[in-house]
Amino acid sequence: MATSKSVVVIDTSILCVWLKVPGLETCGPDDDRWDFTRVDQDIKHHIDAGCSLILPLTTVIETGNHIAQAPGDRHPIAAQLGKVMTKAADEESPWAAFSEQAGRWSAENLKKLAQKWPPLAARKLSIGDVTIKDVADYYAAMGCKVRLLTGDQQLAAHQPPPPPLIPRRRK
Repeated sequence: MATSKSVVVIDTSILCVWLKVPGLETCGPDDDRWDFTRVDQDIKHHIDAGCSLILPLTTVIETGNHIAQAPGDRHPIAAQLGKVMTKAADEESPWAAFSEQAGRWSAENLKKLAQKWPPLAARKLSIGDVTIKDVADYYAAMGCKVRLLTGDQQLAAHQPPPPPLIPRRRK
C-alpha cells in the first residue's frame, strides 16, 4: 500500500449501525449520536474521497456475535455481513484485504497483546478495541492517513495521529 493513502478503519459499533442490527441501530453518546443515515453518508464521503475501507477481523467477529444474538430474523443481516466480508476478502474496491492484517494474529503479536492488554482492561478498554486500535496503528505506521470510524469515545481517543507533512523542496 502506498504511503499517504487514506484508510478508514471501521469499528463494530459503526458496522452494526450500518447493517441495521436490531438493538444496535445507533451508537455514540447523546451529543454525538450515529444512526444509519449518518454512518452511510460518512462512509460514502470517504469512498468518494478515494479512501480504502478497512474491516478488522475483530469487527467481523464482534458484529457476527451481535447479529447472532439479535432479536428477529437474523439471516438477512448475516447475509449482508457475509457480502461485506467477501468484498473485503476479494479486495473489491473500496475494501482493503484481510491479508494485510494476518501478521496482527501471529504468535508473537498475541503474546504482546497478552502483555499489554491487562493494564488497558483496567482502564476499561476491551481486548477487541485494542486489536482494532492495533490495526489502525499498523496502517498509520505504513504512512497512511487513518480515520478510526467509531461511535465509541474511548476507542476514538486512540485515533492515530496524521502522518507527518514532508515539506516540498524549492526549485
